Amino acid sequence: MRHGGRAAGVGGDRGSASVWAAMAAGALCVVFAAVLALGQAVAARHRAGGAADLAVLAAADRALRGSGPACDAAVQVAREQRAEVVRCVVHGEIADVTARARFGPYVTEVRARAGPPEAWPGPAGPPGRPAAVP
Repeated sequence: MRHGGRAAGVGGDRGSASVWAAMAAGALCVVFAAVLALGQAVAARHRAGGAADLAVLAAADRALRGSGPACDAAVQVAREQRAEVVRCVVHGEIADVTARARFGPYVTEVRARAGPPEAWPGPAGPPGRPAAVP
């Protein structure tokens, strides 16, 4: 049968490939956006973790000078890492720091502790130190 100069049913699917291509491109954009968001969240976590680790080491290095100088050092180091110290506590030689970092819309906090090593079990003491003489 001929209808309007064409065979019946031939022009019914015309342009459907464009619709499928547009849908596939849209789906790929959604997946790409999700991967980018996940990457930003991971980057924020790593930035906060690195800042917390470095800040707590700076605080532990100055722990014997008191809580004020130790936490001041932690704040300065965290600021240089584009993060901020949310909490800084020093008990004796142990420093405990929580740092917050932002990356894109994500904000994450990481806590770190540092201080001298605990007593090493065994007669030889910790590696690299001479054994105790009785």
